[in-house]
Amino acid sequence: QVQLVESGGGLVQAGGSLRLSCVASGSTFGSYRMAWFRQASGKDREFVAAISRTGGRTYYADSVKGRFSISRDNTKNTGCLQMDMLEHEDTAVYFCAVGSLAYNTRTATDYNYWGQGTQVTVSS
Repeated sequence: QVQLVESGGGLVQAGGSLRLSCVASGSTFGSYRMAWFRQASGKDREFVAAISRTGGRTYYADSVKGRFSISRDNTKNTGCLQMDMLEHEDTAVYFCAVGSLAYNTRTATDYNYWGQGTQVTVSS
């Protein structure tokens, strides 16, 4: 069992930056793959970024590639999502998730544990 708590969301102007954090407890964080998803109002949850267990491989949605960066520190049981050059279209609730699959995946249902989400609002 893993508990995840996100933080770092807020209101920012377009072009600005935010850094989201996800702190894990209850199990060995380093044994899980981690990802970030987001859900805008009235829309389905969508994949944002994923990172392998050791942090050696990262994957991004095309919409955030070059602007967002996912990272993790297994010694601190923490994952992060650095978001730069934010756009109004990035406005959403952002969730971190971890999964025990043997491969990286962009599918939300493949992840076993989820945080409660943190709101990111980008004003245009």
